[in-house]
Amino acid sequence: MTKANFSRPGKELIDSLANLPTTNISDALDRLQIRGGCEGIVPLMPTCKLCGPAFTVRYIPVKAGTAAVGDYIDEAKEGDVIVIDNGGRTYCTVWGDLLTLVAVRNKLAGTVIDGVCRDVDHIRELNYPMFTRGFFMVTGKDRVQMAEANGPVTISNVQIHPGDIVIGDGSGVVIVPQGRAEEVLAAAKEVARAEEAIEGEIAKGSTLIEARQRFRYHELQRPSVKQED
Repeated sequence: MTKANFSRPGKELIDSLANLPTTNISDALDRLQIRGGCEGIVPLMPTCKLCGPAFTVRYIPVKAGTAAVGDYIDEAKEGDVIVIDNGGRTYCTVWGDLLTLVAVRNKLAGTVIDGVCRDVDHIRELNYPMFTRGFFMVTGKDRVQMAEANGPVTISNVQIHPGDIVIGDGSGVVIVPQGRAEEVLAAAKEVARAEEAIEGEIAKGSTLIEARQRFRYHELQRPSVKQED
C-alpha cells in the first residue's frame, strides 16, 4: 500500500537545514534530546549530499508464492528522499539501476537504505545521492517484499515518519522530526555560529583550549545550553 499525500515541510525550512552540516544538526538533536543519527549508514560517494522529506518504504521477508518488490517510486514527488527500511539486510538488495533512472528523471533528492544497493557503477555515473550499509549484487526479488509505503519505519534504531526531514553528507545521515524542525534548525545555527567563532579565534592565534572555553564548545550539545551573542 502506498500513500503519497502526506504532509511535507516547506522549501525554505528544507533549504535552511541543507546549508548546515550533519554534525551541527546532530549536536542540536543531542541538545533537544532527540535521537536522529543513523549509525552505519554511509554515503556511496564521499561528495554525496541530500536533504528533503522522507518518503518511507518498509520491506519484509518474502512469503511463499509472492515476489512483489513494489512500484512506489512513481508516487514520490520532486525533492523527496526515499527512505527504505530493509531491516539492515545485507544478503539482498532493494535498489538498483532502474529505480535510480526513475529517481534521477523525477528529481528526487536521494535514497537512504537500511540495507544495500546494487548497480553501483551506474549510480556513481549518474551522481545520485545514495546512503546505505554497502552494496551487493544479489536481487531482493523472491527474497523480500514491500510491506508498506509511507508508514513509520526504523533506520538504525531511529524512527522515521513520512515528511520527517532527512539530511545526509560525508559524515552520514541524520533525521529531523518534521514537528520539531524549526527548533532543531535554531539550535543547529547556534552551534554553527559558535564553531565559526572558535575557528576565528584560532585564526587570530588563540590556543584551541582558549577558543573552546570562550565559546563553551564542550557544552554545545547539552540540553538547555544557549550561546551568548
